Amino acid sequence: MKTIREIAEYTLDALKKAGADHAQCVVSSGNTDELNIDGGEFSLMRTLFSSSISMKALKDGKKGTISINKFDKEAIDDAVKACIAAAESSVPDEAESIAELVQNESFTAGVMEPDRDKLFDRLEEYMSDVKKDYSKVIIEQLISSYNRSHRILMNTNGVEFSYEHGGYDISSMFSAHEGEKASSFIGYGGFFTKLDRKLIDFGMMRTLLAESERQLDTKPVEGKFVGKVVITPACLDGILMTLFGNFISDATLIDGTSPWRNRLGQKVASEKLSISTIPLDDRVVCGERFTADGYKSENMEIIKDGVLKSFMLSQYGSKKTGLPRAKNLSQSLWVRPGSTSFNDLIAGIDRGILVNRFSGGQPGTNGDFSGVAKNSFMIENGRITFALSETMINGNLAEMLNNVVDISSETVCDGMSVLPWIAFDGITISGR
Repeated sequence: MKTIREIAEYTLDALKKAGADHAQCVVSSGNTDELNIDGGEFSLMRTLFSSSISMKALKDGKKGTISINKFDKEAIDDAVKACIAAAESSVPDEAESIAELVQNESFTAGVMEPDRDKLFDRLEEYMSDVKKDYSKVIIEQLISSYNRSHRILMNTNGVEFSYEHGGYDISSMFSAHEGEKASSFIGYGGFFTKLDRKLIDFGMMRTLLAESERQLDTKPVEGKFVGKVVITPACLDGILMTLFGNFISDATLIDGTSPWRNRLGQKVASEKLSISTIPLDDRVVCGERFTADGYKSENMEIIKDGVLKSFMLSQYGSKKTGLPRAKNLSQSLWVRPGSTSFNDLIAGIDRGILVNRFSGGQPGTNGDFSGVAKNSFMIENGRITFALSETMINGNLAEMLNNVVDISSETVCDGMSVLPWIAFDGITISGR
């Protein structure tokens, strides 16, 4: 067996011969060229190779799954036996199934051969630019890599998808220091396929570096008040994905705890808000092309003009609930920008805060959340004034979506998502 397709064929055939009524396997192979910087100095350069096989077998309505990271025949045969044994010992579930055949396809995306020298030069340039333009900032850790992956999915219904892609990424964690003073750390990064621009100009990188220096001198919020919170693109993705996990995911829809379970086609947010997942958008670097269930991925509206259009349900979740399956399982969020510039958005806020990072526990099933706003700033009388020491904020995610004050016309793309700044009202902000 030389190719991952041959490995997938062998695995699928072995599962059928071992007694599976239906089966699926996903075989992946890839390599990563990685560069690390620690404490401002290059500390590691390495190449990593990866391989994996994920198997799923259905027998008498019961499911068995197993994953391995070896491609040799003996390892596959042992894993097949374990997968079938897992199915035989599990409980029957009518919702378990595999994808039906629609149309098989192969996909390629990104850059297939890395320019290692150029990547190294860009990283050196980034470190030099940070030292020159933001002299108080220390890059505590930076990891950048080129990743190439080939993945194939096959099942016993004849479904076959193949996807080969390659691209670069950067993840930088930094903080500012001056004497005994230090800012809170913050991380930022993203994905790209070209090395034709400075890494310091990527996404929100310059903004967050500059704001780290401003975070050297912080003050607390005076008192407690209900006001407006502006969530930046650096923070918005995490907030929205947490919300969707609570309201439209397999777990909460299957167990019936989602407050949106019966709200498909109904208004759940401000009419100003439209959110989609866009794995096929040209701005998304090597977005998914097929789902883990074996369906071709499509872009998908989640909320349009405040109306809930889709759930994020897997094939299993769909069959379990009787609700529509998601067209993708992507993390690639797009929020429709507004018509107000960022400066005008801030100018319209009498009292509130700008939040770059949020640290909090899992929200309640009803969407109640509480946590700490970090790397954040006070907004007073239409101006961003001073950097905040860590500040408590709490509210309700569902109510927050209905209290959209404004959305910026500017967006930031990090190679995975395309997001604006959003101002929400009705958030409780607590200081000293």
